Amino acid sequence: MAAGSGTQDSRGEDEVDRIVAAWRRERPDLDVEPLTVLSRVTRLARHLDLARRGSFARHGLEPWEFDVLSALRRAGEPYCLSPGTLLTQTLVTSGTMTNRIDRLVQHRLVERLPTPGDRRGVLVQLTDRGRTQVDAAMSELLAVEQTLLAALAPADRTSLANLLRTLTTPFDTP
Repeated sequence: MAAGSGTQDSRGEDEVDRIVAAWRRERPDLDVEPLTVLSRVTRLARHLDLARRGSFARHGLEPWEFDVLSALRRAGEPYCLSPGTLLTQTLVTSGTMTNRIDRLVQHRLVERLPTPGDRRGVLVQLTDRGRTQVDAAMSELLAVEQTLLAALAPADRTSLANLLRTLTTPFDTP
């Protein structure tokens, strides 16, 4: 396979191996070992982002729309959350969330409801249309992601998931 194509060559090397070798040659004074892991994570994240965007687009959704709709879907019936909870789950500002909810309401994917017992409060609820769209997008996303992981045996997937959890947990701790 061609060098630079992002795939392994006949020696079993990938693009990251070539990048690391070049840095070792040019800067032997640096410990470039982190690149062997984190550059692969970065490259995988780019491929995953492209695959996800394509999957969502085939269902008429932007990635941010999927994020909000899937948070509501995961909440279970009645598929309803406060804007504050949606902020926490999607890691955006309140102004951004207000804009996103407005756009989802326009597309009839969610609706705003008054909070029971609190005239000032608002809840965001998934509509039947939103649920249908997010369910279809999620089914396709999982099929795409299964394909991306096909080269790994189930035990290797579990090991990789555990190792990545170790790395990401400090970022997810409130």
